[in-house]
Amino acid sequence: MEVLNNYINSNWVKSREENTTDVINPATQEVLAKVPRGKGTAADVDQAVAAAAEAFKSWAHVPVMKRVQPLYKLKQLLEDNAEDIARTITEECGKTLGESRGELQRAIENIEVACGTPMLIQSEFSENISSGIDEFMIRQPLGVCGCVSPFNFPGMIPFWFLPYAIACGNTFILKPSEKVPLTMMKVFRLLEQVDLPAGVVNLVHGGKETVDALLDHPQIKAISFVGSSNIARYVYSRGAASGKRVQAQGGAKNPLVILPDADIEMSVKIIADSAYGCAGQRCLAASNIITVADDGNIKDALYESAKKRTTGFGLDESIEMGPVITKESRERVEDLINKGVSEGAKVLLDGRKPAISGFEKGNFIRPTILEGLPLDGELVRTEIFGPVMSLIQLKTVDEALEFINSGKYGNMACLFTSSGANARKFRNLANAGNIGINIGVAAPMAQFPFSGWKESFFGDLHGQSRHAIEFFTQTKVVIERWPKEWSRKF
Repeated sequence: MEVLNNYINSNWVKSREENTTDVINPATQEVLAKVPRGKGTAADVDQAVAAAAEAFKSWAHVPVMKRVQPLYKLKQLLEDNAEDIARTITEECGKTLGESRGELQRAIENIEVACGTPMLIQSEFSENISSGIDEFMIRQPLGVCGCVSPFNFPGMIPFWFLPYAIACGNTFILKPSEKVPLTMMKVFRLLEQVDLPAGVVNLVHGGKETVDALLDHPQIKAISFVGSSNIARYVYSRGAASGKRVQAQGGAKNPLVILPDADIEMSVKIIADSAYGCAGQRCLAASNIITVADDGNIKDALYESAKKRTTGFGLDESIEMGPVITKESRERVEDLINKGVSEGAKVLLDGRKPAISGFEKGNFIRPTILEGLPLDGELVRTEIFGPVMSLIQLKTVDEALEFINSGKYGNMACLFTSSGANARKFRNLANAGNIGINIGVAAPMAQFPFSGWKESFFGDLHGQSRHAIEFFTQTKVVIERWPKEWSRKF
């Protein structure tokens, strides 16, 4: 079985760590590869940082118009190889092919926006702030930047950061999740073809030891992270303690509110896709579904929609939902469902321990619906990260907003309505960074930052768009006075 190599200084090199962990197809339990994991990966980080630091000396001074040229070629290569990469995402991550294709399209869109860095990086100039004195601000790169990406979007999330970082003149080290490293292995084989100087982009494998080495290394100036809130807080604290810039996207418990005046048929379809897409393993998945003054029609429609959803191995085009990532993840989700029952919830639709013909060993959970969770209970505030929908009945929009704003997370909140007044009130008062109106997954396009509030984000500047440009540059203000004889007299 192949042990995956690191990509350092434009070479595929063997890890210093001999211990490995298996990369497993979550639908079939097939071992796809082995990835290095252990203390020795810290030496791999040192090697990658040395290469990236050396490359930065010249890459930082390449004109920005030239720095973005490899991104144009990478975009074309990703489009040409999209189907092959999408299949790899499905095999190692468990998504349906449609979800994997959509994910890769979002990655490509970030490359397109990053190609606009020559305009996005422009700064400000004020002439003659005083007689003969000009003042202006320029943006310069930071240096070596690191990224720790999660398992649930192996093809997209690295591109919230990588293209912007290198377009701004930084060099980059990516650590993909050890659960899903194969997608980025294919992407880096394409990066070999785009004429980037050696050391500008690097890839190192591993687990916590690799992450800690990135967080502690004095030559790494910035860290980008996406994962659970507990780990995001850890990454932010440890990275900031060593003087780094950190952007750490955390978890969520996303509420979706349905008013009686909503288009029920449309809303139910959108909500089901939000709750069960990617098997609920995304930070923008619908979790708490809040019905306002429901007479039972919405609940019944959500039940019928969930019951019909097909579950299985995502390479089958007829499948609508795949497995969760690991056996441990499946057990955790099932334990949380049990906890909900112990807190008094009723299981309207039970997806635990399903029999998926031909894939009996897979990490499958079918769509699940809980009703009647106590609002002061633990599960209603806990991120499940699985295909579980909790139904909550409230009386008014104000009650819904009060419940939403009392939570510790602030990633996304959505409202389904035909009332412009209620929509305006909701978008203004809901304490979440991404708001959806008649939208079930309020995922910002690449030209907008992927926002997040409260314990859903640690840092100041988010991934994507202008936020990424600001994160990967530091500002320098220059005040100039030229010889007196060159100044105009006023």
